[in-house]
Amino acid sequence: MPDINLAAVLVGTFVCLALGAGYYAVLGGQLAKVSEAAAQGGQPQAWQVAGELLRCLVLTSVLAGVASAVGADGVGDGVLLAVALWVGFPLVLWTGAMLHERTPWKLAAIHAGDWLVKLIVVTAIVSVWR
Repeated sequence: MPDINLAAVLVGTFVCLALGAGYYAVLGGQLAKVSEAAAQGGQPQAWQVAGELLRCLVLTSVLAGVASAVGADGVGDGVLLAVALWVGFPLVLWTGAMLHERTPWKLAAIHAGDWLVKLIVVTAIVSVWR
């Protein structure tokens, strides 16, 4: 069974939520130019915040398990693991969306950047705080 620190998972979950909120607060104007849903604006509803919190909990839990399984121990290991996971998953998925679904590259880049930031910070947290 993976050695997972529950406190690190909880902190990582809320850091993930805060990172996403901050990231999209900064890039919201750019996102609105390439996303009709984002252009409609408005505050997220309670169920959307709860859903995002659940997504962050799942992400942080999985990252903690993977970090434990591969023996990531420290910021350097966490960042290396995060970049590898980002290349293997969000980058591949967003390039596929651009190639096959004609997702605008700016939209893909904004969301891929969000994933990169979250993966690096959260994986560093769960790798250091084991």
